[in-house]
Amino acid sequence: MLKTRTGVAAIGTLVFGLAFGATGQAIAADAETVSRGGYLITAGGCVSCHTDFKKKGKSFAGGAPIKTPFGDFYPPNITPDKQHGIGAWTDANFIRAMRDGKNPDGAHYFPAFPYTSYTQITEPDLKAMKAYLFSIPAVPQPSTPHDISFPFSWRFLQTGWKLLFFRNDRFERDPAKSDEINRGAYLANALAHCGECHTPRNALGGLDYDRWMSGTKDGPEGEAIPNLTPYGLKWSVPEIVEYLKSGQNPDFDFAGSLMAEVIDHNTGKLTQADRIAIATYLKSLKPLATKR
Repeated sequence: MLKTRTGVAAIGTLVFGLAFGATGQAIAADAETVSRGGYLITAGGCVSCHTDFKKKGKSFAGGAPIKTPFGDFYPPNITPDKQHGIGAWTDANFIRAMRDGKNPDGAHYFPAFPYTSYTQITEPDLKAMKAYLFSIPAVPQPSTPHDISFPFSWRFLQTGWKLLFFRNDRFERDPAKSDEINRGAYLANALAHCGECHTPRNALGGLDYDRWMSGTKDGPEGEAIPNLTPYGLKWSVPEIVEYLKSGQNPDFDFAGSLMAEVIDHNTGKLTQADRIAIATYLKSLKPLATKR
């Protein structure tokens, strides 16, 4: 009888240990996913747009206006608040928003939200990003409505805009390029969406993909945005890396305006290896003159 009880106790201990071990592994995996998602959110520049730093707003609870020729776009609350944020979203809702530019009801987002770049992000990375956003405090703050001029305020017009200008493509590694350049391309194009600002657009706001990263005189906030191809960006890889890290350029001047925010909240928080990858990718681009 004693042996039987001992055996039962041993089996119980074994089952408990296995269950506890499985739970511990799941918790560790979840923590790792959230941590990775946080890094991807940083690389994606989400906090820069979705936080109103000038008014000392809470992180990810809604951003300051993005001024464009079509009106002012206000980035929404993306905290896990179920009423005002994205707390009721499923993984599928989040992936569709980021890849297809549609909200859970199927309505189109305006391309001021850079789903045109985020569409390239891998599904595992998107799920990790969502996991991180669902781990932060929920903020019960309504999003500010956009202030867009007529007729651009009609969302159904985005159907035609997408047919004309939206490339719903996934990132594909270029086998002719190094792993470092491919990593830099993924970071710069899919996550950091550098081309959204550094590429010229047509009169309807469509990106001119033939002039990728060649700069524009009509960027966000009406600012001139520099050319990042080797035609315009003459800096070395170490000089670009230092700029992405601290904002200091080779002339010992510092980034200002929108780029200062990007460096403070995004590129300055990346690993040195990822900054080098981005710089190496930029140096690999085809030299293109800025369109006059």
